[in-house]
Amino acid sequence: MTIAKAALMGAMEAYFGADSRRIDHSRKVTSYAEELLKREEGGDPAVVIAAAVLHDIGIHQAEKKYGSASGKYQEIEGPPIARGILTALGMGQAHIDEVCEIIAHHHSPGKITSKNFGILYDADWLVNLRDEYDIKDKAKLKAIVERVFLTESGKALARQTYLDEKS
Repeated sequence: MTIAKAALMGAMEAYFGADSRRIDHSRKVTSYAEELLKREEGGDPAVVIAAAVLHDIGIHQAEKKYGSASGKYQEIEGPPIARGILTALGMGQAHIDEVCEIIAHHHSPGKITSKNFGILYDADWLVNLRDEYDIKDKAKLKAIVERVFLTESGKALARQTYLDEKS
C-alpha cells in the first residue's frame, strides 16, 4: 500500500515533536527527493518519499543512547523506529524492508546501489552540502559534487543549485 506523504510527514513531525530543525531538514530532503524522482528514471516514489521523510528518524535515539548524532548511530537506531511508523501506517512489508534498508545505510554509500538509495542519498546531500563543505570555492565544490553525488540528476541539480549552472 502506498502511504500518503501527509501521513508520513505527520508521523515524523509527531515523533520529532518540538525539534523544528529535524522536521525542517526532513521536509527539505523530501522536497529534493520529489524533484529527483521527476528527473531520474527508475525510482519508486513510495519507497523514496518514505525514506526521505524518515531517513533521520533515529537521531534522537542515537543522541540518547550514544551521546552522538553521528550517522553510524542513526543508521543503527533509525530502522526499528521507521519500521514501527511504516507498519502502523499500513505500508506493505516489501516496501518497509527496502525503506529500512536505505535508512540503515543512508550515510554509507556503496553498501546499497539501488536507484531508490541513490535518489535519497543525493537529496540528503543537496540539503547538507552547504553545512559540510565550503561552497564559496566553486572549483573545489564542482569536484565534490562529481565525487559525492550518485545520480546524474543529483549532480545536475547540485550544479544548478550551488554552481549556478543550467541543467
